[in-house]
Amino acid sequence: MNDVKHPAEGARPNFVPEAPVKLLSAAEMKEAVPRLGLLLKACVEDGAGIGFVLPLDEEKAARFWRDKVGLLEEGGAHVLVAREENDIVGVVMLVPAPQDNANHRADVAKLLVHPGHRRKGIARKLMEAIDGLALSLDRWLLVLDTVTGDRAEKLYPTCGYRKVGVIPDYAYGSHGTLDATTVFYKDLRSGAADS
Repeated sequence: MNDVKHPAEGARPNFVPEAPVKLLSAAEMKEAVPRLGLLLKACVEDGAGIGFVLPLDEEKAARFWRDKVGLLEEGGAHVLVAREENDIVGVVMLVPAPQDNANHRADVAKLLVHPGHRRKGIARKLMEAIDGLALSLDRWLLVLDTVTGDRAEKLYPTCGYRKVGVIPDYAYGSHGTLDATTVFYKDLRSGAADS
């Protein structure tokens, strides 16, 4: 895979996901920050283990997304959102590995679906779109982790991810107790899932 061409730093990927999923530009991300903050807050309040503990105020939740705008401008992250009517009901982020020896790899981060919009296939649509986005960036190895026992842990294998293992006491959950994390990967090269 030495002949892989990578987009210029900061270049917007040539990728258009199927509705209701949308790839945000940095300018769109700036506009979406308040809504993304509310989504993050709702998910943490519902128990999502995504790097925050309760109580989580709206400003801190919005700041998390505001701090990602620069990464989008530089091509260091890409954000997909799912919309229902005019509301953002889901989000996921692709973070290409920055190391020279890892230009085939990316992390999948912050898959969130608003608690009031779950069980509608939104998370699966976001995960399908993340595959297309990753391939458009020549990133074929995806890595993610999730709280062990969380509902997302059951989703990822159905999206083609393979479980690597569990790390005990990895991080504090939203309610202040230590949680284990389960690590997954997915190889997007054709036929890789069969090996």
